[in-house]
Order: sequence, then C-alpha cells, then structure tokens
Amino acid sequence: MRLNNIDGEQIKRRMQELGVTKRGVFSKRVSLGSRDKEYARTQIMGVLNLTLDSFSGDGLLAKGVGLPGIVKYAQDLVAQGADIIDLGGESSRPGAKAISVKEELKRTIPVIEKLAKKIEAEISIDTYKPEVARCALESGASIVNDITGLRNPKMIKLIAKFRAHVVIMHMKGMPWNMQENPKYNFLLDEIVDYLELAIKRAINEGVSKEKIIIDPGIGFGKTVAHNLEILRSLGELRILGCPILIGPSRKSFIGEILGGVPPQERLIGTLASLAVAIVNGADIIRVHDVKSAAQTARVVDAIKEVY
Repeated sequence: MRLNNIDGEQIKRRMQELGVTKRGVFSKRVSLGSRDKEYARTQIMGVLNLTLDSFSGDGLLAKGVGLPGIVKYAQDLVAQGADIIDLGGESSRPGAKAISVKEELKRTIPVIEKLAKKIEAEISIDTYKPEVARCALESGASIVNDITGLRNPKMIKLIAKFRAHVVIMHMKGMPWNMQENPKYNFLLDEIVDYLELAIKRAINEGVSKEKIIIDPGIGFGKTVAHNLEILRSLGELRILGCPILIGPSRKSFIGEILGGVPPQERLIGTLASLAVAIVNGADIIRVHDVKSAAQTARVVDAIKEVY
C-alpha cells in the first residue's frame, strides 16, 4: 500500500469507511482484552521488565526483586493508572542476545499465574516465541505483544486458537542486528506494507480483525529521524483500520535529542513524545513511568475532546 500514490480524497474516503474522526481517533471504542472491554480513552500499558539486561535499567531480576516484590510492583502500576501490564522476560534492546525458551518461561509464567489472581488489568506477554505465548495465555494473559510482527506461522495459529488479542509490531531485522545502519526508501509506506501483510496473514488463519493492534516499532530498526517521522505521521497508520500502540518510553532517540541524557532522565522527553503520539492517533501507550504518562494522556484526551 503506497501512501505516496494515494491522493488526499482517497485517504479521506478510506478513513471515513474505517470510522476515523477528524481528531484522528476511532469514532467507535477500542475493544481490548480477555473480557472484550471497550474503552474510549487512551489506554496505558505499563512495562513489567523481568530481564537482567534492560536498556532502561528497570529490569527487576537484575535488581534481585523476588516474586512477591514483582507482584507488588505490578499492583503499584495498576494503582498508578495502568490498564495493561506488559510482561517480558527477554530484553529487546539493541544488541540484546536471545535467551532460551526454558529461561523465558522460568522468568515469566510464575509471575503471570500470580498476577492473574491479583490484578484487574489485562496481562500482556511480550514474546515472539509461540511456546512462551502458549503458556502465558494458559496462565492468564490475554494479549500477545510480538515484536517480530507474527513472522512465525505457529504464533498466528496460536493467537487464533486462543482468540487472544495481539500486538503486531514492525521491526527491521532482530534485536541483535536491527540498529546496524537501518535504511528505508519510504519509511511509512514500508511500515504500512509490512503491517498490512501481517494483518492479512493473521486474518487468513482465523484471527479476528477486532483483536489486532498495530505498533510501528519506535526504536526497532529506526534512526532518530525515522522515529521522529513516525511520531509526526502516526495518523497515516489509521488506513490499516486497527488500534495503534506506540512505545517511545525512555528510548535512545530522546536521549540523543536531549544531548545524551541516560534513560532515567528521559521522562520529560518521553511525555512530550507521548502527547504528540496521542494527538496524532495513538490508542495505547507503552510506558515505564505509568503515573506521569497516565496524567499526560488524560490531559491530552480532554483537549482532543474539546477540539
């Protein structure tokens, strides 16, 4: 799907067909999670990092936090405004090495089993491995956040079988090589083409279109300029007819813009990028700093409604 070859009237007609308003938000509510709840406001996905090598320094295992502490951390995120807890056991930072299925299961499944009984928020498993996704869905997760964009056919069949929600993300390469000089001829076109093909594959295997969320993959095989273009032109992804998730939280492009500040000092830059993303059509924001992000989203949502 080449956006450059579509005139303004065609885009306008297509967005009207999909139920997109002039404000860039769906006129219908976003359906999400195991109970198919519907939401009109921006949803907050809080990051629960169960890794030893997180880029942002928030890996709970690296800090020696045990299961009770991890559960408490998740409960605190919900209390601060998280609608979804996105739980991951393998780092996806640039240059990260893959871990075994056994290790990923060990890090994530006991936590999901506990959280399913303790929190009302939806639980998302951040994995590209079907074996991990299966165990997570069986243990209480309702969303699979797949950074590889459903490249594995087994993952598609699994999502269809469990009737789970899925986040399909765009990534060039894999975490260990994605930042090796990423290049695009037409960035937004290539992202749309990639996601459109993944959506079609999923639907053809029985995944409901209403269960699909798309993510352009900020920081995943992208330069600073690419990330800024995505945020600036996010509304163009509306042509795919799926809710949009965006995850700029603490990413390196913010640090570079601000003169090299470390991840822990990127909160204000993160909130600025989130505000722009919501204005331009994001439905779900994936964040580390839930309380601040939730407050930002509430204010931007209110401004959009007034507008």
